[in-house]
Amino acid sequence: MKKQILSLAVVALLAFAVQSCEKKENKPAEDELTLGNKVDSLTTDIEEVKDSAVSKAEGAAAKAKDATETAAQDVKDATKKAANDVENAAQKTATDVKDATKKGAEKVENAAKAAKDGTVKTAKDVNEALKK
Repeated sequence: MKKQILSLAVVALLAFAVQSCEKKENKPAEDELTLGNKVDSLTTDIEEVKDSAVSKAEGAAAKAKDATETAAQDVKDATKKAANDVENAAQKTATDVKDATKKGAEKVENAAKAAKDGTVKTAKDVNEALKK
């Protein structure tokens, strides 16, 4: 009976030793697999961050381009409007000067007519006075 107990104890020890060895061998493989997965995961994360940064930079560049084009168009429109305003003001000023000149000429003409009429009337008065 002692032999049987000793045999069972030896078999149990061998089974325990085999299990321990298997676990020790599997654990490094799992660690290596985990480290490999971590490296792959980090590599993927780095690529995603890089792609995201590139996308954001491209988006910012597109927005800057649009803003620049919009600003250029705004400047162009403002310049065109200012030129039109200056042209309209010049035309209005020219019209005002023309009207003022015309009115001045009419006043001079009316004054000349009045002077002529006055002279003719005075001459008639003098002639009539002389006749009497």
